[in-house]
Amino acid sequence: MIIAIFFLIGLMVGSFLNVLVYRTRVAEDIFFDRSRCPHCKKVIVWYDNIPLLSFILLKFRCRNCRKKISWQYPAVELSLGILFAALGVKYFIIQDFSSWTTTLYFLGVAVFLVAIFVYDWLYMEIPEIFIWPAIAWSLAFNLLLDFNKGNFSGDVFSVSTYSGILAAFVAFTFFFLMSTLSHEKWMGMGDAYLAIFLGLILGWPQIFLAAFFSFFTGSIYGIIAIALGKKKMKSQVPFAPFLVIGTLIALFWYQPIVDWYFGLF
Repeated sequence: MIIAIFFLIGLMVGSFLNVLVYRTRVAEDIFFDRSRCPHCKKVIVWYDNIPLLSFILLKFRCRNCRKKISWQYPAVELSLGILFAALGVKYFIIQDFSSWTTTLYFLGVAVFLVAIFVYDWLYMEIPEIFIWPAIAWSLAFNLLLDFNKGNFSGDVFSVSTYSGILAAFVAFTFFFLMSTLSHEKWMGMGDAYLAIFLGLILGWPQIFLAAFFSFFTGSIYGIIAIALGKKKMKSQVPFAPFLVIGTLIALFWYQPIVDWYFGLF
């Protein structure tokens, strides 16, 4: 039941996220304008705006102009629904009120990560309007969670704020140098700012696993895209999506992966 609730909430938030990404790009009002078809510009009625269900019932087309609806919309809704459900399973315990705060924090993190993923994938750009609120969100909740635990006297590994700041500093420095030395050909400066957010989420040393899988998945994608003729050796690809993938891998499976690795020796 709890999983279903988180999934449905994720679907609804995913629907809003699609609006956020689109209207951020075209500089439209996010909260008060009615949703419109991007093709015919007609207002979308509420029953055609139900996450996933409307997409299926309309057979993937606008009711008015019959133009195809982008697969981005259901994909984002479904992805965030699954992610919310997974985070609910991982962090939420209904009898433990402290877990409610932790769950809320990571649900917010998921929203920022998916928004950044989609925007950079579509437009090869990470808006600062996403990055700085995300950093503020993560830093504020790290402080709150550590305060609730009375945990500020611990070492860097046990205090989320210390661990996050250290990871953010190291990650930012690495990506900043890559961006600067390559004149933003290897990496954009937006990726360096994103690394601050990712460091605050994961902490030290989990950020290393996220970086590894980011480059690994990015390389696999590049090889496949070149093999299929979609990209060339000198083509640029958005890297934020792979940073997000690496972060989610580290967030959910850091300890099993580390245990498996050291179990090889």
